[in-house]
Amino acid sequence: MTRKLNIAVIGTGGIVNAHMPGWIDAPHAQVVTGYDQVPAAAQAWAAKYGIPKVAGSVEEILADKSIDAVDICVPNRAHAPIAIAALQAGKHVLCEKPLAPTPEEVRQMIAARDASGRMLMTAQHFRFGGSARALKAEIDRGALGNVYHARSWMLRRNFLPTRPGFIQHALSGGGVTIDIGVHILDLTLWMMGHPRPVSVSGSTRTVLARQPGAFSSWNTRSDIPREMDVEEMATAFVRFENGATLILEVSWMLHHAMPNGKIEDMQMWLYGDRAGARWPTCELISANNATSQFYSTTLGLLDAPNAPHKQECLDFAKAIIDGAPSPVPAEHSLQVIAILDAVYRSQKEGREIRLDG
Repeated sequence: MTRKLNIAVIGTGGIVNAHMPGWIDAPHAQVVTGYDQVPAAAQAWAAKYGIPKVAGSVEEILADKSIDAVDICVPNRAHAPIAIAALQAGKHVLCEKPLAPTPEEVRQMIAARDASGRMLMTAQHFRFGGSARALKAEIDRGALGNVYHARSWMLRRNFLPTRPGFIQHALSGGGVTIDIGVHILDLTLWMMGHPRPVSVSGSTRTVLARQPGAFSSWNTRSDIPREMDVEEMATAFVRFENGATLILEVSWMLHHAMPNGKIEDMQMWLYGDRAGARWPTCELISANNATSQFYSTTLGLLDAPNAPHKQECLDFAKAIIDGAPSPVPAEHSLQVIAILDAVYRSQKEGREIRLDG
């Protein structure tokens, strides 16, 4: 293919602004249209980025045979219906995380992908940063050996997103678990090589957001909307078929000290039989049994000239042009969502959830 891919954006507010630098600089793609259920938002987006056309509906975009791919940036509950329709219309799909709120919806998206022969990619942007790629390269070279345990967390202090698409279950399908839990869990499973999960014991809570005067510092300090009906915190213990284990913690509203100048504390610790690793500092920790000495090394980061959100769009377009596999396969997202769905089920049923039945 010598011409550029024609991209249509569906959902022109919020996260799409992080995608646009990628589309603007993409040598293989160009955004030619977009749609938003708020027409004024779509018009403002088009004017800001010089997009020549605004569509009147999703159906108009999907019926346009000149559109090669869609970038889906709408609330979670709308991901699967739009993605499936787009794949059936012969479009490639880049979809914001979570790919869908439930495993069954992800399976339906995979089936639509397979029937269409088009690409389906989840926008898990943390995979595209220099620190993540540097650590993944070391792990793939065997630096840690067999990874048998991991600890991962993404914690915020009074930093709860206040838009309905995040905090109303009818739109989001869940709270912090599938908002930011999906980020750190996807990254951890990618580093571990995607071992098969067999059981999950989890808990979800909403404590601080319900206190009188509870506030969020999202954008500006504001009261937490009364319409919020999702969890603010989740914890989980996961067992894998290969014997490995994982402890996961995520929160929007925890009394937790933040790193200097940061809005969140996001860390991943991996423990292997040759060495351990800490992300995002990219430290490798080991010991020499012959000399009884400890070692700690900080990796040099791989060159990452682009912001992760930008890079994921560039890589999506290039993979289509090259006929390469999806940079973030939907099967990876299915594994992530199966675990997070089990966290919700474990909380509801008060027991460990088996995933190997």
